[in-house]
Amino acid sequence: MISKPKFPVTPAVRQLRHAGVNFSEHLYDYLSRGGAPHAARELGLNLHDTVKTLVFADEREQPLLMLMHGDCEVSAKSVARQLGLKTLAPCTPEAAHKHTGYQIGGISPFGTRRQMPVCVEATVLELNQVYINGGKRGFLVGISPRTLSDILQPTPVSAAIDHPKGDIPC
Repeated sequence: MISKPKFPVTPAVRQLRHAGVNFSEHLYDYLSRGGAPHAARELGLNLHDTVKTLVFADEREQPLLMLMHGDCEVSAKSVARQLGLKTLAPCTPEAAHKHTGYQIGGISPFGTRRQMPVCVEATVLELNQVYINGGKRGFLVGISPRTLSDILQPTPVSAAIDHPKGDIPC
């Protein structure tokens, strides 16, 4: 008898269920420092459709989440400029955990410990489906960008920089 995979019930999953939205669940073997490229390879997904959740802080040390294509990097300077901030820098793993309640490699924009602003690369919202962390290392959820937008109400920005190993220009 083949057993059905046991998907984790994280704060992110709870928020999605509470919102009554459709989403798919995808487990993969987590690899430290593998990131979105590893997740996409393991699950047979297009890296451009795999969205990373990054935690940044502004000059007042106020956090914000940035959602970016898996094959792109974020221009923090560009995001700061578009939001009218002086500076924006990635948070340390400890600060990211403190703000989100999630470990690096398992940070979801859903079900975070505290509410914080969310920015999204505008072109992410043009995709048909996105795969984003579900709140645990080795676990992605598939949702429509419309659902992502409805729940998170992110600020669209244009801040993508081609990843050095990316196949698709951002």
